[in-house]
Amino acid sequence: MWRMRLVYFMMVLFGLMIIGRVAYLQFVEGDYWKELSRTAIMRYERIDAVRGDIFADDGSLLATSIPVYEIRMDLGNQVVSDELFHSHIDSLAIGLSRLFGDRSTSRYRSDLMRARENQERYHLVKRNVSREELNKLQTLPLFRLGRFRGGLIVVEHSRREMPYKNLAARTIGYEREGVYVGLEGGYRDYLEGIQGKRLMQRISGGAWMPVSDQNEIRPQNGMDMVTTINVQIQDITEKALLEQLHEHRAGFGTAVVMEVATGQVKAIANLALNPQTNTYEETYNFAVGHSTEPGSTFKLASMIAAIEDGYVKTCDSVETGQGYVIYHNRRMSDASMAGHGTITVREAFALSSNVGISRIIYDAYEKRPQQFVDRLRDLHLHEPLGLEISGEGQPVIRNAGEAGWSKISLPWMAIGYEVSLTPLQILTLYNAVANNGRMMRPIFVSEIRSSGITVKRFPPVVIDRSVASPSTIRAAQEMLTSVVESGTARNIHTEAYPIAGKTGTAQVAQRDRGYQTQMGTQYLASFAGYFPADQPKYSCLVMIHNPSGSAYTGNRVAAPVFRNIADQLFAAQYFNPRPTVTEPSMAHLPRFSNAWLDDVDAIYAGLMGGTIEQELPQWGQARVNEGTAEFRKREFIENLVPEVIGMGLRDAVYVLENAGLRVRFSGRGTVKSQSLSPGTRIQKGSIIDIKLS
Repeated sequence: MWRMRLVYFMMVLFGLMIIGRVAYLQFVEGDYWKELSRTAIMRYERIDAVRGDIFADDGSLLATSIPVYEIRMDLGNQVVSDELFHSHIDSLAIGLSRLFGDRSTSRYRSDLMRARENQERYHLVKRNVSREELNKLQTLPLFRLGRFRGGLIVVEHSRREMPYKNLAARTIGYEREGVYVGLEGGYRDYLEGIQGKRLMQRISGGAWMPVSDQNEIRPQNGMDMVTTINVQIQDITEKALLEQLHEHRAGFGTAVVMEVATGQVKAIANLALNPQTNTYEETYNFAVGHSTEPGSTFKLASMIAAIEDGYVKTCDSVETGQGYVIYHNRRMSDASMAGHGTITVREAFALSSNVGISRIIYDAYEKRPQQFVDRLRDLHLHEPLGLEISGEGQPVIRNAGEAGWSKISLPWMAIGYEVSLTPLQILTLYNAVANNGRMMRPIFVSEIRSSGITVKRFPPVVIDRSVASPSTIRAAQEMLTSVVESGTARNIHTEAYPIAGKTGTAQVAQRDRGYQTQMGTQYLASFAGYFPADQPKYSCLVMIHNPSGSAYTGNRVAAPVFRNIADQLFAAQYFNPRPTVTEPSMAHLPRFSNAWLDDVDAIYAGLMGGTIEQELPQWGQARVNEGTAEFRKREFIENLVPEVIGMGLRDAVYVLENAGLRVRFSGRGTVKSQSLSPGTRIQKGSIIDIKLS
């Protein structure tokens, strides 16, 4: 009996515990669980803002975002009635098949029928739909009824376009699997804008669909970025490099052009051979990331060290003998097997004598090697440049006595081995010599803009006001000039203007296999310098990896690319000078012959106290009169070709695709011509070519 009472007591106690727990959950934790239940079926998803545009130094468009659309359909009974669905399913399938041409009518019909049977609330119809296709789609049966009767759901995305395609593509950058590289990554905070939010509801099958446009928090578009890249110089540089890569069937190459006074990078080309397509492509930023033994271009640093420390003068003599020297049982040779005998220090540099340069450094620093290393560090060769672009290669200037240092390290460092630098790090040193010792950090961006208004400028950055004494810099300049006048680069000498520079031919080490392998020796041909040598405007470095055939030296492979670039830039710069750019004012603002006037409003209202004295139409023309912007409405007539002359690329593409035209474009700036005359009838599938200038 007592056992039954015990069981009964335990049951009552257990029941009271359950009741107590329910009461606790309801009254104490009730709000928490209600919120958890709500968020399990509702959530906010981010809406990416439209990324800002990227411009060249003259306003040419290098990267922009074009809107594309994802088409979904709510096939639930409570949205699309059975009567509507079954009466229009056939005609809708026909329309979709004709519009996209990717599936047959029967396939579209079966897909929609299956989605209807499964009551799919967020059925994917088509991705990457253009504005032109969207306009036509919105006229199809069912879809013309909109979202709440026809089930049409339109999700807007953006696609990044580069009008110049591969031009400086790796430096400008791109996004891949959520990772941004190049300037797109370095300035992501500016370009990306502020994300919006869209309220999403979980539906059957675990999918999520937007609840309503009214619940959206619209994103704030990203700011625009003006780079230092000059499209003309970039085009010249890439073509000159590509031509030489093809001629020598090289593995890859890079060429960089920098403005001496500011450190602004005006062109940066990186091309590598794709053996599958037999073409050269921008796949890696070698100028920024490829750290390697530079070879003879490093001799400039060695000579600056020896001259600055007072161990040698350019007029001193050095013995090169028969073209070789032995350091601790290891032979070092000159390219000239006969040797140069006794020559001056300047001649040793001009002729790129390994024996001569290594003897100068070895004799001076044999008992004090760290002094040589310290002088190289004074040139900042051991420091990364701190570029805006991620992935900069790590320079290697080893301290005397640390791991890897040997008895032959000093002479081999003197000629550019047992050290490691990127092409851009080498060019920065040469640019400093051209700039009378003032070392500038390479920069790629000049300013950030919002709605056409500059919000942040990036001035030139000085790394070191003087990397060496004026007398040492003058000696270095004279040596670099002698290389072209009478040394290894005399093949690129011209009477039109003086060139200063240094050739480099380095054997490429194959990891742990040494410099010579069964595949033969690979070479790195390079040339670094500046022009005009008497009044330097640009510095330039060209580096070409593993050229095939008998030509592999810096003077025959890399120097001609430098000369090709310099010839064209010298002509363009000194015989066709660019007009002076003045600060913007209301009197000098552009006349927008055709534009989205909300954007124009922001520009005029934000600059110089400009005022808006009328209600704005959607599209129109803007004029400036004594600080006041005047707007005139512009109409677009359905089925007639719109006029887009004067528009920017993004506005022009939007208007033309909205009118049902397929757009092809070329050039930069604003639209100057269009292939289809404004006002003519639009034919189905018509293509319009627009040229920007």
